[in-house]
Amino acid sequence: MTKEVVLLVAHGTRDPGNEGNREVEEMAGLWRGRHPETDIRLCWIEHAPVLLKEGMDRAAAGLGDAGGRLLVLPLILNTAGHVKSDIPQAIETARARYPKVEFRYGHHLGTTDQLLKALRFRLHQAMVELAMPDPRTTGVVLLAHGASDIEATGEVAKMAHWIYETTQHDLVLPAFTGICFPRLEQVVQRLDLLGASQIIVLPYYLFTGRLIRRIERQVERLGSQYPNRVIVQADYIGVHEQLLDLLDLRLQQCRDGTGLLPCDNCSLALAAGERHGHAQRV
Repeated sequence: MTKEVVLLVAHGTRDPGNEGNREVEEMAGLWRGRHPETDIRLCWIEHAPVLLKEGMDRAAAGLGDAGGRLLVLPLILNTAGHVKSDIPQAIETARARYPKVEFRYGHHLGTTDQLLKALRFRLHQAMVELAMPDPRTTGVVLLAHGASDIEATGEVAKMAHWIYETTQHDLVLPAFTGICFPRLEQVVQRLDLLGASQIIVLPYYLFTGRLIRRIERQVERLGSQYPNRVIVQADYIGVHEQLLDLLDLRLQQCRDGTGLLPCDNCSLALAAGERHGHAQRV
């Protein structure tokens, strides 16, 4: 039986209290509890003690001199530079250091039913706090991290539409905290003009961090700018059972080869596959 190590790759946060990274560690601990027979390790892309290179080295070392299979699972919502470039480049250089290791790069979390359910749960919590107003007059802003990658922003727009299709909210619009548009202020203005009686800002974020704190300040300021509107912030996804279910799925897909990242750095992946004899899905 092939020896196997699973490496979760999270983004990392500059949150001064390190709360976001601790939430990642908590989630990883809960997920390990689901797979006690599996060697599951954790690293980050930035702003954390164990970064990609060290994480790859530790995971490969855990396979021993005989090598084995290293499954790399990105704990990242949408495809963008980290998923398409940073992680594949780290895998490429690790392949050269560990020729006896088969590297498999699993799919990012993506737009999935599990994340839809988690977001709808957070939205429902916010509605309960508002004493269950009419969803048809309650606007929803799905607020995500911005990206210059149109595929990544398209995934956010897709999730916003899924929320619209599967709830009774008539007004569900995407927005971004930076890099691209529309921004939160623009979308709140649009919902105000459309007559939304109350507005729920729904963070499309896995864990807390500096951006969640910034969103809190923005929502507070918007509340004073629109005194005739109730504007509240829902909770981010966080450590949720649906997230653990999705990781279960991504792990199985990576193991059986049905859910490898469609672009493992494209040409780099092809070249690496030819050199090391590992089949790649491109």
